[in-house]
Amino acid sequence: MGGNKFPEVQGGGSLILAWQVRNKHVLVIGGGEVAAGRILNVLNADAHVTVICPSSGLNPEVRHRIQTGQVRTHINRSFQPADLDPPGVPDMVLCAIDDPATSSQVYKLCHERRIPANIADVPPECDFYFGSVHRDGPLQIMVSTNGNGPKLANIIRRFIAGRLPGNAGRAVERVGLLRRKLRRVAPGMEEGEKRMKWMSRVCESWSLDELCAMEEADMEGLVEFYKEGRVPKLAELRGESEGAEEDETVVGFDGAFGWW
Repeated sequence: MGGNKFPEVQGGGSLILAWQVRNKHVLVIGGGEVAAGRILNVLNADAHVTVICPSSGLNPEVRHRIQTGQVRTHINRSFQPADLDPPGVPDMVLCAIDDPATSSQVYKLCHERRIPANIADVPPECDFYFGSVHRDGPLQIMVSTNGNGPKLANIIRRFIAGRLPGNAGRAVERVGLLRRKLRRVAPGMEEGEKRMKWMSRVCESWSLDELCAMEEADMEGLVEFYKEGRVPKLAELRGESEGAEEDETVVGFDGAFGWW
């Protein structure tokens, strides 16, 4: 056999994941500008947030989140080690304070208790990093520099976002609804690989405009073709053309859809 057909390993990276923290308890230590950004990130992910910071250290945004009830609990004092003890053990800790000694103590305590922690601006004391995120409805694109250059990550993220079509988020919404309908048609675990390959073919053969234009009736008609493994075009589904040609592109599964 000639040549290695497998991807080369590139060490030194991070495992970039979409971490589901919905209804999880996230503890934020600090109340300044960096803490405000962290709080917004986890609120966008529907977490339950506790903030530990003296009231005098709260910036206007963090104060607003507390006063409007977006932050569930505000502890008006500095961090204490007992804040990580039962019964209020957090699922995640985000530390954003200008106190290196306390920050290191927080990380050490979290490490001992196996609580994932991020210590702002101290990459060696982070179990995970925050990237620069573009958000359009369900579409999220994160750029990470693995702690090397947060500002550069922001510049690259804006560069990418500026080149995305305006309807990308809407297309993702419609594809998500189609996937749920397909799951009802073919619910078995044994159908998993076939479902993903078929959905990949839909995404490859339909344009973003077609995906955005897909209505409930179109989806109901489209999933009827799943069993025979065919992906008709939108025009054919609507009876606007006879036997519209199907894109025969063979799509390899890359894990992007997840096992559902």
